[in-house]
Amino acid sequence: MKILGIDSSGLVASAAIADEKNIIAEFTVNNRQTHSQTLLPMIEKVVDMSGIELEQIDAIAIAAGPGSFTGLRIGSATAKGIGLVLKKPIVSVPTLEGLAYRVSVFDGLICPIMDARRNQVYTGIYRMEDGNLICLSEQKAVDIHEIMEELEKYDDKVIFLGDGVEVQRETIEKEFKNEYCFAPIHLSKQSAAAVAALGEVYFEQRKVESAAEHKPIYLRKSQAEREREERLKNQE
Repeated sequence: MKILGIDSSGLVASAAIADEKNIIAEFTVNNRQTHSQTLLPMIEKVVDMSGIELEQIDAIAIAAGPGSFTGLRIGSATAKGIGLVLKKPIVSVPTLEGLAYRVSVFDGLICPIMDARRNQVYTGIYRMEDGNLICLSEQKAVDIHEIMEELEKYDDKVIFLGDGVEVQRETIEKEFKNEYCFAPIHLSKQSAAAVAALGEVYFEQRKVESAAEHKPIYLRKSQAEREREERLKNQE
């Protein structure tokens, strides 16, 4: 089985091809370039370097959200386009589950946090049990203090990762009461390899959808939608 993984949910853009045993090729960039400029060339590069044609893949695993609204739309449109042309199924991997899978060997609670702006983070709580990623608290957009209070109800050590760490590190260091650590830099951000690997697991569990059915997971309305609603409210 061969899976194409795509993640453009945050500042990182990443594409990978994996099978059941190996990450065959991965291209990840974290240089703040526009994903619309980088994602397709990256996919072309991993296809070329892997020696595997897109027609040979069995499914496309996409980091489906939450995350950057623009990044999610670019990733979703790319996955849908490839899926529709090649008639390949989509495996929709929640972004925070893909992030958590990066540190799946950690023996404790896994708490990915992504900067959601407006003093919030996208986050959830996970742990590995018998080789399976278990969700203890569904992904959501909350204040950092809310997720810290939720984590403090457990006795387990916590590992934090994600681009939200850079924004919230000082708050965590000053206020979080439980034992914790931060993921090292080579495991701290989104990775299409993790999305592909977890996507392979979900594919085996029949968690698939058609390219036509796929849509991003936003969790909350975009700034443009909120501003439009505010203007309409003021007009009334």
